[in-house]
Amino acid sequence: MATITASDVNKLRQMTGAGMMDCKNALVESEGDIEKAIDILRKKGQKLALKRADRDANQGIVIAKTTEDKNFAAVIMLNCETDFVAKNQEFIDYAHKIIDLAIATKPASLEVLLAMTIDGRTITDGVTDLTGKTGEKMQLSHYEMVEAPLAVAYNHFGNRLAAILGLNKVDVAGIDDVAKHVAMQIAAMSPVALDKDDVDAETIAREIEVGKDQARAEGKAEEMLEKIALGKLNKFYKENTLLNQEFINDSKVNVREYLQKADKDLTVTAFRRLQLGA
Repeated sequence: MATITASDVNKLRQMTGAGMMDCKNALVESEGDIEKAIDILRKKGQKLALKRADRDANQGIVIAKTTEDKNFAAVIMLNCETDFVAKNQEFIDYAHKIIDLAIATKPASLEVLLAMTIDGRTITDGVTDLTGKTGEKMQLSHYEMVEAPLAVAYNHFGNRLAAILGLNKVDVAGIDDVAKHVAMQIAAMSPVALDKDDVDAETIAREIEVGKDQARAEGKAEEMLEKIALGKLNKFYKENTLLNQEFINDSKVNVREYLQKADKDLTVTAFRRLQLGA
């Protein structure tokens, strides 16, 4: 049996960030082979990830960023179980490495991003490694991106909420302020779609049915229910689609009108919003 020294344990601990006893046990199992011990710890992390698959990971960090040319914006959500781990510097640094990689490579989907490598490990494996170190379930749960003539990123204080959006024009006076205000609108008001035509059919059908049930409960005549429900649907559009929402900085106009004040052809091409626990 190989002799395991305190120096060996400390070296492995520094290399992996794993606990002292975990490192010692891995070295004993690997008979002192550091590389094998690292593999053992990684395998332990994989088992922990599976063991904790049923746990809620509603804490974490949300980060949005744009490329230097501001034609591409991305936002990610890296989850963990507790706020304590969410504030751990290694966890935060890894999240920043992920968003930096996404900005540099512009992956088409979350699956593509997860297969990319950071420090010689795929992101999937890297997240598993962090799980092994902390004992908490972790997951890169969301990645969204927007490409446009002008892409904008907004990070709310505390990194629990972020929004990205695309605008169809760049050469507009005060465009940076306009873009920032619209991004803050998205963050604050959580629209479900860009415009009326972008609301999915299932949501529309549900809202109409709810509207009918509400009118029926109020004693309205059966033949009036459809008309009343459609009226309620229009209110839903006004409250929940970005371009039709009241602008938070000026309730006299909606977001579409606010954009058109800056330029008659200015509009939002797409947006994404991520929030922890939402």
